[in-house]
Amino acid sequence: MSKPVVAVVGRPNVGKSTLFNALAGEMISIVKDTPGVTRDRIYADVSWLDKEFTLIDTGGIEPESGDVILSQMREQAQIAIDTADVILFLTDVRQGLVDADFKVADMLRRSQKPVVLAVNKVDNFEKFMPDVYEFYNLGIGEPKPISAAGKQGLGDLLDCVADHFPQGLEGEEEDERPRIAIVGKPNVGKSSIINRILGEQRVIVSDVAGTTRDAIDTDVKRGDREYVFIDTAGLRRKNKIKEELERYSIIRTVTAVERADVVLVVIDAAEGVTEQDAKIAGIAHERGKGIILVVNKWDTLEKNDRTMREYENELRRILSFMPYAQTMYISALTGQRVEKLFDAIDTVIANQTLRIATGVLNEIVTEAVAMQQPPSDKGKRLKIYYITQVSVKPPTFVIFVNDKELMHFSYTRYLENKIREAFGFGGTSLRFFVRERKEK
Repeated sequence: MSKPVVAVVGRPNVGKSTLFNALAGEMISIVKDTPGVTRDRIYADVSWLDKEFTLIDTGGIEPESGDVILSQMREQAQIAIDTADVILFLTDVRQGLVDADFKVADMLRRSQKPVVLAVNKVDNFEKFMPDVYEFYNLGIGEPKPISAAGKQGLGDLLDCVADHFPQGLEGEEEDERPRIAIVGKPNVGKSSIINRILGEQRVIVSDVAGTTRDAIDTDVKRGDREYVFIDTAGLRRKNKIKEELERYSIIRTVTAVERADVVLVVIDAAEGVTEQDAKIAGIAHERGKGIILVVNKWDTLEKNDRTMREYENELRRILSFMPYAQTMYISALTGQRVEKLFDAIDTVIANQTLRIATGVLNEIVTEAVAMQQPPSDKGKRLKIYYITQVSVKPPTFVIFVNDKELMHFSYTRYLENKIREAFGFGGTSLRFFVRERKEK
């Protein structure tokens, strides 16, 4: 089940980014920079008590500004609102209640999403509480006094936010059909791929627009197997500022990827792999999803006998943090190799759910250790007692050792490569956790 999404919205300069950084910096559950992937801090995975959610930062909303930049920020804030499960509306006690706050409140009411009202910059509760009460006039509930800079009142605020998280999603959990997210930059051909699939299969069951994730789910049946394709292509905005669109397309990618089992990262063959492609692929990689790199518009390139090999090498160089990803070269326009996408998807799903018996795993590791001795430090050598697989999606392993400080990441990577040599696991990341076990 995917994490709830919380969007922080409000007028410019009320402290949205300060609040975002306070929550992400203090309570973030995944603090991992993926090598080779640079990300804008537009979202963060946050853990509060036993709840996990995705937090989205937005540009300030100026409801009636004609300024191109501000109107674009307003549009992008609307994207975040459409995407969110809960909206955190931030105001400023020092500026007081202004007309623009009422207009933003009206905008949020129309979204029909749960809204939590926070009044920021309340550094002295006794001094500012009378001013906080003024925000009841917005008519969207009790104002929560906080100081994002001073990190005061954040716990009570998060308790209130978590109370609004969706409940009773059992039906979604019971649906065992594979979910395939199609993600990528605008104009790389995501919609064309869906249309080609539907045109050839002609078995569309339903088109459901306006879901809670602001994406389009399309049911597809191939043979006796059903799939759900999650298409974010219809969310593209026109009249955009390119850099800002790229930042906010990340929001849609995060929420689509959260729901998916396998992610098709679509790349424009003519344009080549870009930094934005790496960011999008990195989101799927971080979340342990099955990944297929789909190079579309392959028919538009002039080719010789070296073209695919050279392209593959460049792909692997830029996306070096995910060497396991499967690659497909297709043309949605001509249909070239589109049908084979299903075979690749089925293979990745099988690898995502593959379980290896503990005895077989330990035979592989014993042989690997014999071929390359574990690292040592100051006369103490790493001992690997045993390894076991604890979960799937992605396949996750626990390695029990005498001293986890001796387990260098390069040796973990070596063991991973040996396991991949034996069992493949193409298209899926593998996760390893190291635990100490004292010798008796």
